[in-house]
Amino acid sequence: MDAVAETPAEPKAGIPPALRGLLVLALLYGFLVGVKLLSSGIKGLGSGFTDNLFEGASNPLVGLFAGILATVLVQSSSVSTTTIVGLVAAGTIPVETAIPMIMGANIGTTITNTLVSLTQARRSEDFKRAFTTATMHDFFNLMAVAILLPIELFTRVLSRAATWLAGQFAGAEGGSFKSPIKGAVTWGTGHVKDVIHTVTEDPTGSAALLLVLGLAMIFLTLSLITKNMRTLVAARIERSLNAALERSALVGITVGVLITVAVQSSSITTSILIPLVASGVLLVRSAYPITLGANVGTTITALLAAMAEGATSALTIALVHAIFNIAAILIVYPWARTRFIPVLLAEKLAVVAAERKWLAIAYTFGTFVVLPVVGILLLS
Repeated sequence: MDAVAETPAEPKAGIPPALRGLLVLALLYGFLVGVKLLSSGIKGLGSGFTDNLFEGASNPLVGLFAGILATVLVQSSSVSTTTIVGLVAAGTIPVETAIPMIMGANIGTTITNTLVSLTQARRSEDFKRAFTTATMHDFFNLMAVAILLPIELFTRVLSRAATWLAGQFAGAEGGSFKSPIKGAVTWGTGHVKDVIHTVTEDPTGSAALLLVLGLAMIFLTLSLITKNMRTLVAARIERSLNAALERSALVGITVGVLITVAVQSSSITTSILIPLVASGVLLVRSAYPITLGANVGTTITALLAAMAEGATSALTIALVHAIFNIAAILIVYPWARTRFIPVLLAEKLAVVAAERKWLAIAYTFGTFVVLPVVGILLLS
């Protein structure tokens, strides 16, 4: 899950790892309840509200820009993708509309490690390596969208593959599937709804409260899960990264996946790489496959959210997210001619940015804020 990364903290005295692990499980349950409350609130507000909210999102580019901007604003692709899963589960937006939004979230999440790299700006050579490491993630995700979004629009290959996989879980039930998580989450959600209904009997007011509470729970629990998991596995992260140095690219990708699943944040995984590469401990091209693995690992959040919903459509969009990131690696990385295009582009940009630091800031602000805002205004 992609919360803003910090320097790995030392384990806090007085909180045993086992107790912290139980806390993470409780927070994870709270996150799943938040997802369910969000979709319930959206349904309760009715079609008029959601139609106005997502007017224009049927344009794939508007959806893409909205995904980028939403992720930049909340500094977490996990929050934005989870919200998208809830919207699809509620029937607010169809899977086809949500796909560009998911791809936009993939681009938006890379702003975190780009911002982290700017902290190295005072030391030119260190900054060059750090900025290269950060922006190769940007360029890889931009390249993935440039390739796969047109393919998806013309062939629907991602949505068809995800629909087929989701159908294997749903079976004959069609719109829903028997999730082992849904029952427990529904129990907790029901109690929260009972409390909300005692506060207000107005259906619209209740729905609005459910939506706000759901979003707040998602954001808060993801932040706390990330913080606690970082504390639990900080030392293991550094050992895993160093162990991947002299291994194959597949090992690096696997390490990226496992670390991101463990800490529930691809931003933490990629941002940890920045100081390691800046100091010369890790080579840029050694960090590259770990970054790609982080892209895959972060998709676990949307899959968990879909399991809480138990809706086939929610599982479909979550699977699209996973398939998209895996397909991007399979398209770009195995081939010598395309493998290091994102790295080469990042190296060239870093050379210019090291000489003119203001360009690094202009690139970051322009790519992740100005471009999406202008795109939405022009195309909506």
